[in-house]
Amino acid sequence: MPRVHRYEEVAGELRASIHAGEHAVGGTLPRYEELTDRYGVGRTVIARAIGVLEREGLVRPVKRKGLVVMDWKRERRRIARGQVVRRDPNRGYVFPAARDAAEPWVVHGRPSRDYVPATPRVAELLAVDPQLPVLRRRRVTSPAGEAAFQVADTWIAPEAVRDAPRVAEADTGPGGYLDRLEEAGHGPLSWTEFTRVRMPDREEAQLLEISPELPVLELAVVGASASSGTPVEVTVRVIPSDRVELVSELRRARSAAWPTEPVSPSS
Repeated sequence: MPRVHRYEEVAGELRASIHAGEHAVGGTLPRYEELTDRYGVGRTVIARAIGVLEREGLVRPVKRKGLVVMDWKRERRRIARGQVVRRDPNRGYVFPAARDAAEPWVVHGRPSRDYVPATPRVAELLAVDPQLPVLRRRRVTSPAGEAAFQVADTWIAPEAVRDAPRVAEADTGPGGYLDRLEEAGHGPLSWTEFTRVRMPDREEAQLLEISPELPVLELAVVGASASSGTPVEVTVRVIPSDRVELVSELRRARSAAWPTEPVSPSS
């Protein structure tokens, strides 16, 4: 049998105590010193055990408070990943992301817009020089009544901002920044979506109130100009991995039709 390390045993016992309700959601685990005494191990073992729980989304270290127990009973939201972009008369383009497109969402804090250096990933997707200051429009959103669910950053290429200056304003008008880009000669935009899992950066972890040890799902949608064929905007949504699962409907091709067609014997 494979060897079970001591930190895994400690993590298992702590996990069981959380699931049993011995540590309330929003409360804290005992301090490191108490845990080392309880389990008769060193601080390194406790740290590795806590790291396991952080990656599972069970606890989060909070400065001057301790190891806070997270809402581990939270239901994962199912996101249907279709391929159809729709148009809403009141909101503009609607992308296939939410479980229920009519569900009300709210913004946490104040949306921001500023010029910041492009991250390596954004520089790659937007085809700009790394660290080039790029317009970023940021929002932290969630379904109404829920904790912060995602960080949504829209990055707009410098040449696109020159073509459509209103995309840099607080109020981009009916249809939002996408309509302004298309009106400026880039329409109709075409989009490509990229999905990957990664670790959050420090700022993302703070905004989402998660442990920096918890992986996140990154959905990046790149909009390309019809006139130049080059990317003019990219929206990156970052969602904690313990809050979502992707759902895709599989369809049969003609070759997979049922009942199957009989195979004619070879002559």
